Amino acid sequence: MPGHELSPSTIAVGAGRPNRVPGGPLNAPITLASALVPGGASEYGRAGNPTWDSFETVLGALEGGRALSFASGTAATSALFDLVPSKATVVAPRHAYYGTLTQLHERARRGQIELKLVDIDNTQLVINAAESAALVWIESPTNPSLEIADIAAISQAASRAGTAVAVDNTFATPLRQKPLELGADFVVHSASKLLSGHSDVILGAVVTNSDRAYAAIEKRRSVLGAIPGAMETWLAARGIRTLHVRLDRAEANAKELHKRLSASSRIVYSRYPGFGTIIAFEVAGGAQVAQKMTEQSDIITYATSLGGVESTWERRRRHPQEPESVPEGLIRFSVGIEDVEDLWIDIQNVLAAFA
Repeated sequence: MPGHELSPSTIAVGAGRPNRVPGGPLNAPITLASALVPGGASEYGRAGNPTWDSFETVLGALEGGRALSFASGTAATSALFDLVPSKATVVAPRHAYYGTLTQLHERARRGQIELKLVDIDNTQLVINAAESAALVWIESPTNPSLEIADIAAISQAASRAGTAVAVDNTFATPLRQKPLELGADFVVHSASKLLSGHSDVILGAVVTNSDRAYAAIEKRRSVLGAIPGAMETWLAARGIRTLHVRLDRAEANAKELHKRLSASSRIVYSRYPGFGTIIAFEVAGGAQVAQKMTEQSDIITYATSLGGVESTWERRRRHPQEPESVPEGLIRFSVGIEDVEDLWIDIQNVLAAFA
């Protein structure tokens, strides 16, 4: 063992690999099996799979807890929401991923929970709402508005009130933000995004440093059957190995493009939280121009996903589920690792087409 604390980039490369034995594989093999021989950690594929372990080990090491993988980010979120007591209050951001908000609104309509939507960057407002809640759900940065929450202050106040805090860390990743160290109880990921990084995986995860919470989430995964595939977890573990270099490059691109977009007279407003790979901006001309722009770029792909090596963008309000408070012309831009000058020329070309 090394005599010093390893950096996150080294952990990303090395954690979760098989023991070094002569003739053994460097990477964890893919175990395609629905049944396993009794006597080990699991004997049925819904309860466990050796291929999951590699991904869960490296993600847990990066976040500072124990990770559980799920069939999707939405499945991970659903399992966590299932732990909220009946009729209890959940506090959530007004701006958040619409799949999460859809789940919360449906549970509220069925009378399962009371839902309070807040501006997550208004710390005192969130703290006040948390006093009577069972769970505070945080996105930071939020999707797609990129507001930032004070996770430490909210978690500290929530802990005093006996309120659990869960943080969707998809946009930041554990390389830019570690919510468990800031006092949160749970971290949730859509591992389809930056963690896997190649737009070829649907996968989710929950991380906690509480053994009791881990056991409860693991039970929900098994009962719901919201388990990942072996191939998906293998691909995600492989993707994490390069997370640090992908994130560094895409983040550098995002910072430069945000600077240039902010200086453009054709951009109404450009938002960037100072880290990460996501920019949100509005263009002069509103929703119609924004929609046409995203459809006509050559390098940047018109797509709803994010966090891959390729740049993607879309007008978020094209989705009917998107909160009405999100501007009609807002474009969410997931910056990839292409050459930044090529990306800027592509943006200039589509802007010029609608000048």
